[in-house]
Amino acid sequence: MFSCISASAQCDSIATACAKRNIDPSFISDGQQYRALLVNADETAEFHVTFYGGTIYRLAACSGMTDGNLIFTIYDSQRNILFTNSQYQNAPYWDFSIKSTVDCIIDAQLNPTTNAGSGCAVILIGFKQQ
Repeated sequence: MFSCISASAQCDSIATACAKRNIDPSFISDGQQYRALLVNADETAEFHVTFYGGTIYRLAACSGMTDGNLIFTIYDSQRNILFTNSQYQNAPYWDFSIKSTVDCIIDAQLNPTTNAGSGCAVILIGFKQQ
């Protein structure tokens, strides 16, 4: 039970630090903190989200207290890649706009070159109207 409490506290700290570093005040939080405890770099967390048309989004991804520790990929519902931060030096956030509402899948995994052990994967999403 202690490890569950410790992992939850770790995720809380990471989510707070991630929001301060990567969510600009002009974005409003969607109210969710997408979290998963990953035991090693071979594991992948999967989150299902809906992005609404006519909206600008910022997706922030963190694991640990420094940026670049989490690799994330956004897919449409057919598993076509829409974006991956691995092609952008594991950037900790991505700003994008949506013209039409779309259901997406976000996969997140620890960066194997910077994380030797386990970690909490945190995805935060902020939005603003166009």
